[in-house]
Amino acid sequence: MTNELQPPIDDSDLGPHDDAGWNRVAEMWDIRHDTVYLNHGSFGPAPNTVRQYRRQMIDRLNQQPMDFYVRQLEPLLTAAKRQTSEFVGTAPENLVFVENATYGVNVVAESFPLRAGDEILLNNHEYGAVQRIWDRAAQRVGAKTIVATLPNPIESADQVVDALLAHVTPATRLAIISHITSPTALIMPVQQLCRAFLELGIAVCIDGPHAPAQIDLNIDSIGCDFYAASCHKWLCATLGTGFCYADPKWHDQMQPVLKSWGRLLPALPQTWAEEFIWPGTRDPSGYLTIPVAIDTMNEIGWNRFRTRCYAMAEYASQSLVELTRQPLLAPRDWYGCMAHVPLPIGNYDDLQQYLWNRHRIEVPIIQFDSSWFVRVSCHVYNRRGQIDLLIEALSRYLRQR
Repeated sequence: MTNELQPPIDDSDLGPHDDAGWNRVAEMWDIRHDTVYLNHGSFGPAPNTVRQYRRQMIDRLNQQPMDFYVRQLEPLLTAAKRQTSEFVGTAPENLVFVENATYGVNVVAESFPLRAGDEILLNNHEYGAVQRIWDRAAQRVGAKTIVATLPNPIESADQVVDALLAHVTPATRLAIISHITSPTALIMPVQQLCRAFLELGIAVCIDGPHAPAQIDLNIDSIGCDFYAASCHKWLCATLGTGFCYADPKWHDQMQPVLKSWGRLLPALPQTWAEEFIWPGTRDPSGYLTIPVAIDTMNEIGWNRFRTRCYAMAEYASQSLVELTRQPLLAPRDWYGCMAHVPLPIGNYDDLQQYLWNRHRIEVPIIQFDSSWFVRVSCHVYNRRGQIDLLIEALSRYLRQR
């Protein structure tokens, strides 16, 4: 599919530090010329192949919406979901497309059978919006959320498991775990955690917006009950694309947040997944770009992509640690395509805007607990020289304080 839009990547070897050799790959993205974009983890720009394909789908929709919605849409979505499910390691009937991981977690929260007195276990590294979702779900029925604090620093997976299990009570019904944490960029030991919770009869919902493509994802092997993810981050589909997974034992419980026909009449939904096909009139073209994103990244090469981005993130991490003299929250092998380094003690609420206004560097400055951190996201269009620009700008800022 993508070969029609973009020549395949040359088979010649590209070393992870070979900036010049990666230039051709970087040209597959059209990043605004005035921007050093080190924030792929928040909003990942799509490559040209994906953008072009979406425009084709939008044109097809606008030129004849009746034909597109009534005759073309379901087969296109079915094919897209088949390729997506194969990529993330589960059966198509276990997935539905949703706009992003946050929407997917809302689907789980609307569907999970909570009762008064139940407890939902989270931890202090979870995404703030996810905390809000489960607070609302708990308040609605008289349940409550419990937030465990993970060790600092983290030294082993067993530490994390023990810290969470220490908060389990007879009332614990559900555990919420990020696959890769948003505020701290840590790759969590989700398989070990799922085994521990499921042995206790506690369901597990994984919030996984950063996982697809950044790591090799096989949902069935994880053993979770629910999984919500975004495809517009490391996978590079268009913004507003993601999926929600439910283990087959939960299918009868699952309901869409927005109730509509499910399928276009005269067809009626027969399965939980079919309830999500037709939420009403909307632009579904984003979901159809997910296979194009998979194909495009496959042409780059998954191992080559991860080796490059992990090496860039490690370079960023080492450079930042050398500058700030601050320790990481966990060993470097807990991180993937993101570097996450604390800043010296102080208040940095103006730093993100300073980096943009003065240097046109787009990078998040995150407050976590009582500290401030720089979170650098690396993708194949980035360069070591861009990391150097960030370090130089931060150095100037810190000297001025």
